[in-house]
Amino acid sequence: MADGLTGGLRVLLLPGWLNSEAGHWQSRWEALHGFARVEQADWERPLRGDWMARLDEVLLAEPAPVLLAAHSLGCQLVAAWAAHSSHTARVRGALLVAPPDVERDDMPPAVARWRPIVRQRLPFPATVLLSDDDPFSAPERARAMAADWGAEAASIGAAGHINGDSGLGDWPDGMAWLARLGR
Repeated sequence: MADGLTGGLRVLLLPGWLNSEAGHWQSRWEALHGFARVEQADWERPLRGDWMARLDEVLLAEPAPVLLAAHSLGCQLVAAWAAHSSHTARVRGALLVAPPDVERDDMPPAVARWRPIVRQRLPFPATVLLSDDDPFSAPERARAMAADWGAEAASIGAAGHINGDSGLGDWPDGMAWLARLGR
């Protein structure tokens, strides 16, 4: 189902490591707007190549163009996928929320396997939304990723990892950022 807020474009939700729980804005958007979650075979041991192949598979089954709404490791998925896929023209834009700094020494081993961060410019418009107190990425690192990806960067203030624990509810402000990409 397409949502009027996104210009009629189909939205693919790209959760991060361990998926998005019921109170997460991605899960709420899926229920409210009918957006499609890209399900991965293994949420606990994410393999970059497997996740990239799954995104390609889902994207090819969708009528183009689509918007991507990624959270956490899903942001790293978008960057890695875009650097290798021949199907990037199917994407109108990407909302990249709370990209983790997987190059930090304290990253869990399952996530650290996503090193190095793919830093190629994205071939479609993108916006990175970051938090001033994200436990998985310092604001300057998130801004550096955004710059490398050619994405607009904006802070939403102190919101933790911008997930279910952040108390965003249906997160209408995030939806407004996604709608901007759909126009």
